[in-house]
Amino acid sequence: MSDTNINTANGGVTPEIAARAVNAVKIFGSGSTEVRALDDVSIDFKPGVFTSIMGPSGSGKSTLMHCLAGLENLTEGDSYIGGTNLSTLSERQLTLLRRDHVGFVFQAFNLVPTLTAKENMTLPMNLAGTSPDPDWFDQVVEAVGLGDRLKHRPTELSGGQQQRVAVARALTSRPSIIFADEPTGNLDSRSGTEILNFLRRAVDDFGQTIVMVTHSPEAASHSDRVVFLSDGKIVQELEKPTFDDILNSVRNLGD
Repeated sequence: MSDTNINTANGGVTPEIAARAVNAVKIFGSGSTEVRALDDVSIDFKPGVFTSIMGPSGSGKSTLMHCLAGLENLTEGDSYIGGTNLSTLSERQLTLLRRDHVGFVFQAFNLVPTLTAKENMTLPMNLAGTSPDPDWFDQVVEAVGLGDRLKHRPTELSGGQQQRVAVARALTSRPSIIFADEPTGNLDSRSGTEILNFLRRAVDDFGQTIVMVTHSPEAASHSDRVVFLSDGKIVQELEKPTFDDILNSVRNLGD
């Protein structure tokens, strides 16, 4: 395997799987302070599907996403991007895989304040010594509606516009999967809806795969599938859920 290729013949994982966790366990601390954040979790994420991960605070939803994305190591079990078992990679290989195949959208935007919107969008590729495909970049910019804001710096943009820059940055390299951690958490309802509609469009029009952690039933209702965690275990899944379906499940979990 080269440093940046995704191996589709490892661990029985097929190209039809964008990401996977197998018997995933994540333990923080030890002894009396031990916390089992993930407790034998196995789950697949198919390409071109928008999945939301929900659960009460401390249920393990962010930990699961971080381990799937290679931001944290599992204590036991395996996590895959495509067919590549992340535990088999060196730190350099893992860094390159994240750079070339994974997009991230965070609640805090994580934009560089001295760079323009366009420079922030292309920053990961510039750091890699590559350039985005011009036609694809134009499609992404048009989709997020920022064609007249490319020369603006983050302080000259609203919160919703900053998050659209962050989403565009995640899409610019055409990653295999995008992980979004509470992407609407710092936004007002209108801006949040704009971001969710764009994420929905990224799946429907561009075939993007998205895994989103959220507390919001409204946000999760934009997804194709909702996975609920409690005490580090998957306790329920919904396919093509309505807002009411999600809200009832959240109430039953006590969040």
